Amino acid sequence: MNLDFHTHGKLAKYLPFSTEYTDWLLGEAKRAGLDAICLTEHFNTKQFDELYGYIAAAGDRCGDAWVFDGLKVFPGMETDIAEGGHVLSIGPMDAIRELNRRLEPYKQKGHFLSFERLSGLFAQYPVLIGAGHPFREGGHIPGLSPELLERFDFLDLNGKDIAEDRERTERLTGQLAERIMRPVVAGSDTHQAVQYGCIRTVFEDEFNTFPELLARMNAGRYSIEVHPEAAFRVRAAGLLKRSLKEIHALGGDYVTVLLSGGGESESVLAAKRKAG
Repeated sequence: MNLDFHTHGKLAKYLPFSTEYTDWLLGEAKRAGLDAICLTEHFNTKQFDELYGYIAAAGDRCGDAWVFDGLKVFPGMETDIAEGGHVLSIGPMDAIRELNRRLEPYKQKGHFLSFERLSGLFAQYPVLIGAGHPFREGGHIPGLSPELLERFDFLDLNGKDIAEDRERTERLTGQLAERIMRPVVAGSDTHQAVQYGCIRTVFEDEFNTFPELLARMNAGRYSIEVHPEAAFRVRAAGLLKRSLKEIHALGGDYVTVLLSGGGESESVLAAKRKAG
């Protein structure tokens, strides 16, 4: 089963939630060869609960996942911490939505919880905790105390960072994983479809629940695949994201512009290759 551990359901935090855009993302994830994703939207994104409410209402329940045309969507969240850095959490839909509501007082910069307090909150729920892109500039997760680092269940080998410097990202993430004895899994960190497939975690078999996922991670029953064009996909994704945000800033409907052109990520990539 091909799984992406780190994805987003919106183009940007401040933009309104769009069912059409989210549907396009999920369809393109399947087109990119993924069987499942963890939807780890930013905890302080606009209309967080509406996005997850839509997933729960529109998808077909299968264990802990919601299925859209064959694609499994596992709920999750990405949360900022006071020390600097992002923490992934994945778990049952009700737990993720309730945690997001409880984090309401801490969603503005300057009010973020410390990792000690955040992980203490997460410990009250059946969620798995991941260190999101731990070596990205501005993050300080590797500097946490050994006791706090051991609260993580996994580390994120992030597609954006792989595209920037694969050797450094793999080396440092691998060293931290060895130090705290935790598995490394892969996530694209995409906010739009072109970036899907730049990196993925390939499990030996299918599963539908988080206990099954944790057992397979801890047993090492998976591999990580980096697409040969990962760096190009991430660069193209960045250009597309900036262009769509500019359309919105100018008063246009970026979703209509995107989907009226077919909205297929492979077509976008082909066009950008042709343009050089």
